Amino acid sequence: MNYPVSELDTITPGIGNILKANKIRTTNRLLAQARTPKKRQTLADRIGIPVQQVLRCVTMADRLRVKGIGREHAELLEIAGVKTVQDLRYRNPANLAETMATACARRKADLAPPSEKMISRWIENAKKLKNEVSY
Repeated sequence: MNYPVSELDTITPGIGNILKANKIRTTNRLLAQARTPKKRQTLADRIGIPVQQVLRCVTMADRLRVKGIGREHAELLEIAGVKTVQDLRYRNPANLAETMATACARRKADLAPPSEKMISRWIENAKKLKNEVSY
């Protein structure tokens, strides 16, 4: 999926505006501009934010590519230790469902934890995607 960068919770409004000023308006464009460590460093230098923050935004955009994963679940996956699409491909659905349920309880969020069946679909969808980000 392709989202506006301003809608990512990991990007503060100021950073979203900076990205927009640099013609990066969508998560797909962000991935294209920051898919490699060298590109991330160049982007970080150009827009004046730490490269670690750029990487966090890129990994969020990467997780959002998986069909069925929205912003809230992409954040929950990060909390559960799933950083990239490649990480998701190799996860055990039952274990990840348990970890995400624990993360939901700790966050005290209104978001219901995803079911094991839903996570299984995410994993299958992740396996269909090519790697967009290198580390």
